[in-house]
Amino acid sequence: MKVVNLKQAILQAWKERWSDYQWAINIKKNCPKGATWDYLNLAEALLEQAMIGPSPNPLILSYLKYAISSQMVSYSSVLTAISKFDDFSRELCIKSLLEIMDMFSNRLRYPSVNQLHLSMQKSVRCGFSRMQVICFLSCFFHMKCHGKAEECIGLCRAMLCTMVWLLQGCAWYCERLRESGALPVLENSLRACLGRMTNLLHSTKNRALVHIARLEEQASWTNVEQALLKVSENLNAVTNLTLKEDLEECVSLVKGIPQMLSLQSDPPVHTSFPSVHAFIMLEGTMNLTGETQPLVEQLMMIKRMQHIPAPLFVLEIWKACFTGLIESPEGNEELKWTAFTFLKIPQVLLRLKKYPQGEKTQDFMEDVNVAFEYLLNLTPLLDKADQRCNCDCLSLLLQECNKLGLLSEANTSSLTAKRTEDREHAPRLRTAENANIQPNPGLILRAEPTVTNILKTVDADHSKSPEGLLGVLGHMLSGKSLDLLLAAAAATGKLKSFARKFIKLNEFPKHISGEGSKSASVRALLFDISFLMLCHVVQTYGSEVILSDPSPSSETPFFETWLQTCMPEEGKTLNPDHPCFRPESGKVESLVALLNSSSEMKLVQMKWHEICLSTPAAILEVLNAWENGVLSVEAVQKITDNIKGKVCSMAICAVAWLVAHVRMLGLDEREKPQTMIRQLMTPMSGENTLQFYHERVVIMSSILEHMWADVFQQTGLSLRPAVEGQEPIPYRNLLPARQPIRQVLQTQFREVLEKGWVDSHAFHLFENLLHMGGVFWFTNNLVKELLKETRKEWASRVVELLYSIFCLDTQQITLTLLGHILPRLLTDPAHWHSLADPPGRALAKLSVWCALSSYSSHHKGQASARQRKRQREDIEDYTSLFPLDDTQPSKLMRLLSSNEDETVMLSSPGDRSMSSSLSASQLHTVNMRDPLNRVLANLFLLISSLLGSKTAGPHTQFVQSFIEECVECSEQGNRGSILQFMPFTMISELVKLQALAKPRTVLSITDLSLPLGRRMAAKAIAAL
Repeated sequence: MKVVNLKQAILQAWKERWSDYQWAINIKKNCPKGATWDYLNLAEALLEQAMIGPSPNPLILSYLKYAISSQMVSYSSVLTAISKFDDFSRELCIKSLLEIMDMFSNRLRYPSVNQLHLSMQKSVRCGFSRMQVICFLSCFFHMKCHGKAEECIGLCRAMLCTMVWLLQGCAWYCERLRESGALPVLENSLRACLGRMTNLLHSTKNRALVHIARLEEQASWTNVEQALLKVSENLNAVTNLTLKEDLEECVSLVKGIPQMLSLQSDPPVHTSFPSVHAFIMLEGTMNLTGETQPLVEQLMMIKRMQHIPAPLFVLEIWKACFTGLIESPEGNEELKWTAFTFLKIPQVLLRLKKYPQGEKTQDFMEDVNVAFEYLLNLTPLLDKADQRCNCDCLSLLLQECNKLGLLSEANTSSLTAKRTEDREHAPRLRTAENANIQPNPGLILRAEPTVTNILKTVDADHSKSPEGLLGVLGHMLSGKSLDLLLAAAAATGKLKSFARKFIKLNEFPKHISGEGSKSASVRALLFDISFLMLCHVVQTYGSEVILSDPSPSSETPFFETWLQTCMPEEGKTLNPDHPCFRPESGKVESLVALLNSSSEMKLVQMKWHEICLSTPAAILEVLNAWENGVLSVEAVQKITDNIKGKVCSMAICAVAWLVAHVRMLGLDEREKPQTMIRQLMTPMSGENTLQFYHERVVIMSSILEHMWADVFQQTGLSLRPAVEGQEPIPYRNLLPARQPIRQVLQTQFREVLEKGWVDSHAFHLFENLLHMGGVFWFTNNLVKELLKETRKEWASRVVELLYSIFCLDTQQITLTLLGHILPRLLTDPAHWHSLADPPGRALAKLSVWCALSSYSSHHKGQASARQRKRQREDIEDYTSLFPLDDTQPSKLMRLLSSNEDETVMLSSPGDRSMSSSLSASQLHTVNMRDPLNRVLANLFLLISSLLGSKTAGPHTQFVQSFIEECVECSEQGNRGSILQFMPFTMISELVKLQALAKPRTVLSITDLSLPLGRRMAAKAIAAL
């Protein structure tokens, strides 16, 4: 039957005055089988015929009402048909349309308590039985749309059209009120439209459906904005205050629909955030050379996940910095913390100021000012830092923040004055003694511009007169100048450039032309000083600062080659028989003869790179001769004096080989090699040494001590007596002897938990345990510690502390946690009891935090140098461990055309069909060969399988907590959320959990940028 025939049937029924049920019987007789009334536009045809005259046709309207009551037509088709009527001047027609809307508007909103009470009273008065009352009440709570996804998305569109229509009606009546005055008829009509719109919008469910329709049809939302503009323009024409307030409330609800997912939960009530504190401690202790932007991104991730107010967030950063300053060991570690606090953190705050904020409530400068106001209240912390640094630390920080535009002049002056007043009452320790000590913060701040000047100086052409450059290098070696400059360069991101310049300088002495003794001495010193500086940089900041990306077109510099093959580092084992220690025999013999001669070593035409490469083999010859009785102790002493007498780099190359050699010897065979090392470390007392010898020996001794520390610790020996109150090498050999490492881990973690934050010492110990036990052992045992906590407050504290500890290697720990530990806990019923709240919810929060941080940094390529250099001994082949169907993209079109209502419940993720595992990540063509993507996809498949198994318990409670935390932490509208790996079919299972059966939750867990995602969300919300 065509539409024109449908109209003829309606007219025939009207002419013959059929009753509504007669009309329904006759119309069904003539309807072709298999056709639906929505497809034939029955509702639109009835309304069109009913609204022809100045007043509605009551008989035809009765046909429509009967069709609605008998469910011949759907809600969406009626609403769409109503929204097409645009003549608001026909008052009776509008009134009839609103009455029709009332027939099923109750189905689109939840009843109030008063409505339920009145309904129950009416039922009792009418003599209904108890069962009839129960059935009646059930109609209120279960009038849901259980259609297919396409029908549900049609309902969304219809509700959007209805909202536009009602807004246009309100705008029309407001405009008439402005023209004609406050006529009661117009006000009543406006009140009628407004009442229906209020009924529609007061339900979060309905607003969520409209939100989906807005994303589905952007053009229709333009009509909403235009109608809102007209209503706002004529709002003052409404003189009835109650009516005006109701209209303003409705307008506010409409405007809030696009921001439904931007609503944040209330900020936490506590003021201390251990995860921020510990993360800053970790970065300041172990990652001074790291780039600033990844640090900013990670901090913002923590801030978003925990909803930390900006002033308290900045305050926690400063608290951690001052704690680090106070706790850092004297020497180089103290300088590194000073540079981190006074140079790097102000730059971090500057990036945070420029970071795009979703909803900025106040200016970032004001947040920084409030944070400093809070910090001023922590007088003991500030006093302790001032005593340690021998200066007013806060005033220096305020000046730096003012220079960068983080504080206004007025706020800087006010804060400085308050701190000056507080310092008058602060205790003064050793005032006279401290007066002669220059404070490190001031030295660091002055060193920062010096680094730039030195880089320019070194970069100049010194081939004709290298003596001037030698003076600059000599000045850098004096006192702690080198450590100051390196710390300033590391904190400002210039250390790599600094190192490249000195590698280039180390290559300069290779070029030998006719030279005299003076130029030969200068060339030897340039090589030696640059070699020492580079070794010191490697031991202080790591070899990744030195090493450059391999280039096939250029030759690898000597120092890089020597560093990779010959230099001992923590956790690096060298082979003493490696070919790099075995140069040409002729060069070795000549070097041995030169070292064994009584005459002074000649520097002219000396190729220092070849000498350094030949030194290990020469030392082996000397050691063999000594052990076989060919050389005496005095002869060996003379040889070691010759090695260290001119250039200290020869002694470093000799000890580098001795360290590798001693590792292969038994304890009873180490005496003579250890004696040679002590001889090489003892400074020369003669006057025939080269310039800056004392300064070079100080650096050489430090380098040798670091090289030999691990081997000497095995025998309980030391190279030199320890200074009271100062560790020879900070944070070295922290693991206690003869104690199981699991016990060490548990003890240290309990200490951290009692204290409430992770200090630098604890971080270094945790890193040693991570190296020794491996990623799985480390993660698994710390998760066990979390699952022991049965108190909610302590479980929350453990989550924050573990999150910061896991930042030691976020990527690998996250893969282990999500790919091994969680699946084992979720699939083994014997472990389900451990997932009960509060530890289960705490583990869910920790898992989500790690997953979000790891996914964000991984896909932005922001793994820190500290994590990149870690040995990957625990990496498994995640492709074979978690097999996925890699041909899935080719099946997408066939899948999308299949029936989405067919779901298959299977026992394990590996058994799931393609149709039940399709997720947004596959439609976004995410690389599923990536280990992290693969682990996330399989975790969500496992969760989906658990939900489909119909077995409730602590494991399903964990799943609920996991999804809730994902919703709480994820950035809405961000394709980078881990929820994109969730199968679409899992949505219908999740809303069966009462805590997740909320419209906003459904919107949050679904990728609304995809048509399929919008349909699945509409289907789930319509069924709530």
